[in-house]
Amino acid sequence: MRFFAKLRIDAFMLGILVSVAVAVLLPARGAAADALDWITKMAIGLLFFLYGARLAPREALAGLRHWRLHSSVLAVTYLIFPLIGLALRFLPPSVLTDDLYTGVLFLCLVPSTVQSSIAFTSIARGNVAGAVVSASLSNLIGVFATPLLVLLLMDTTGNATVSPAAILAIVVQLLLPFLVGQLLRSRMARLLRHTALTRAVDRGSVYLVVYAAFSAGMVEHVWSGISPRALLATVAVCAGILTAVLTMTTFGSRFLGFSRPDQIVVVFCGSKKSLATGLPMASVLFAGHPVGLIVLPLMVFHQIQLLTCTVLAQRYARSAAENASSDIATAEVSAQPV
Repeated sequence: MRFFAKLRIDAFMLGILVSVAVAVLLPARGAAADALDWITKMAIGLLFFLYGARLAPREALAGLRHWRLHSSVLAVTYLIFPLIGLALRFLPPSVLTDDLYTGVLFLCLVPSTVQSSIAFTSIARGNVAGAVVSASLSNLIGVFATPLLVLLLMDTTGNATVSPAAILAIVVQLLLPFLVGQLLRSRMARLLRHTALTRAVDRGSVYLVVYAAFSAGMVEHVWSGISPRALLATVAVCAGILTAVLTMTTFGSRFLGFSRPDQIVVVFCGSKKSLATGLPMASVLFAGHPVGLIVLPLMVFHQIQLLTCTVLAQRYARSAAENASSDIATAEVSAQPV
């Protein structure tokens, strides 16, 4: 890992690339694919159980009082992003094929990340408590909002169909473990001290879902239909979406009069999209469709947001440190006798 750190290669992104490579070389078939499906579902359920166990109910209720902050994040996640996704429908098929456009629109409908949003907010010296509530609330609402938005916005294109059974499956897989975690939180206190556990389950579940999606794509030969040009176009579109949202959240949070720590929450929680939540949703919502191609834009967007937000968080941190040093210097000058 130290070798890759020197090369500035993120270990999480490396793990995703390894998962893709293993899926290409050794795709799961038959009974192995069925076992992989169950293991993946169990890993996702465990992840949301840990999310529920880590979020203190009192902290969540207290954080909900800051309704302007959380409603701003939710507006970006479930209003601004979908509008951008719908606007991209006017791109010609030569830029985005129907399946790739379905994937781009889907990434605009999934909730925000939890751990990385909180981590980047912390690095940038933002309102960490606000980020915890905003990101968790986004995921909780997303269990219902994402399937409904898919049903409302994507079913008309003929590229996606959503049934009540699919929505129920997502609720059982994501929301139920979260609620159980909330109920057992007091008994999990000692285990939750080890934050590495949640991180391992978080990343491990993503690796499993990535492997399963790309493995199914290899078995179904869906990758033979994507060209290097289409892949580059997808990268460009995802980068454009992130740039637009970061610009709107940065200037919009200032316009709304948020403090600097709260501005950071809006920027990082509002601009992020969850791979851990989006991939299992896609496997349920798009059953019978080329899931590998549909989730490709989400995976591309996730890598771009990690790289961009890492740089942005460090820039915020440096700015905060410089402002703190300036304030100290000003105070020392003011304290000197005349």
